[in-house]
Amino acid sequence: MPVIDLSEHAEQFNADPYPVYAKLRAAGPAHLVRTPAGGDVWLIVGHEEARSALGDPRLSKDWRAIAEEGYVELPVSANMLETDPPQHTRLRKLVAREFTPRRIEALRPRVQEITDQLVTTMLAAPDRTADLVDSLAFPLPMTVICELLGVPDLDQEAFRVLSNEAVAPTVNDNTAVREIGKYLVGLIEDKRCTRPADDLLSALIRARHDDGDQLSQDELIGMAFLLLVAGHETTVNLISNGVRVLLGHPDQLAALRADFTLIDAAIEELLRYEGPVGTATYRFAREPVLVGDALIPAGAPVLVALASAGRDPDRYPDPDRFDIRRPPQGHLAFGHGIHFCLGAPLARLEGATALRTLLERTPDLQLAAEPAQLEWLPGMLIRGVRHLPVRW
Repeated sequence: MPVIDLSEHAEQFNADPYPVYAKLRAAGPAHLVRTPAGGDVWLIVGHEEARSALGDPRLSKDWRAIAEEGYVELPVSANMLETDPPQHTRLRKLVAREFTPRRIEALRPRVQEITDQLVTTMLAAPDRTADLVDSLAFPLPMTVICELLGVPDLDQEAFRVLSNEAVAPTVNDNTAVREIGKYLVGLIEDKRCTRPADDLLSALIRARHDDGDQLSQDELIGMAFLLLVAGHETTVNLISNGVRVLLGHPDQLAALRADFTLIDAAIEELLRYEGPVGTATYRFAREPVLVGDALIPAGAPVLVALASAGRDPDRYPDPDRFDIRRPPQGHLAFGHGIHFCLGAPLARLEGATALRTLLERTPDLQLAAEPAQLEWLPGMLIRGVRHLPVRW
């Protein structure tokens, strides 16, 4: 099968991949493509095929199974996103017992308080302009996840640079990931020996199964990495994408301002229409896997295009229309199956709180830049812009 080269127009694809995805879907649900970063992968683009792939045990999340001899594994890789059952089952159970809906719901007043403070500070700008990413979309989820994990003294700006590079790399090395790993080693040691507390990271250090099993040092590093990075990166772009899309659809923005009981439905439509995750993280075929007419060979890397699945006309009528009153049909923005995003309730809470508070307090909010001027994050994993200038 010929390779479809997505790297030829990488910037255009990063800004608007949906026309390309539409052409790919029309030609079949899976294709061998060259990514904007240059690697060849199998890309699954149809909604039903994507949903099936996300739960298919033949598509492994554990890259170690196909790694070449002599590979070096980083401690941050010991997390549930990069493992299969039974290891994944064990890790998720240990984390899920601490990352509970009750713990998340208890954060609601604090999420509102942080949001109010950030919006107040933003609105104090004398020129009535701001970068929404810097002012709200980044600091809200970053502050929440730091407080939840128990790392309030983290240098957020320094960590932001490393985190951005980890999820949307501009160079092909693991420097940012290694640096985050080094920081987490010290943090975990401090929590274990010096400052144990009533926070999520301390709870994970103490967490045990009934049989006495607990997270190893590398597993703690991997889990902390996953929660700290994934716990804010996706929500940053849920908020900024949400504001950008709403400002670009004045009729839908007016409908939401007129009835804020639609906020939860608006968040779900935003997740479908322009979710923060473009593709799920890599999977690897344990054996030949047939998707449509395409036979994915054993050992091949596979990406599931969540952004494409959300625009599949076989699933969603008129999929390129943004409609906050769209009847609920479910979406794949948080994944599906055993790797469904553990932090989905927190992301929804933060997204809804941020958008409602911002829109209530800025009745004349508008973009302060042309859409074509916005700089998109590189790569296929994260959908979002580096900065979102707004005025009011």
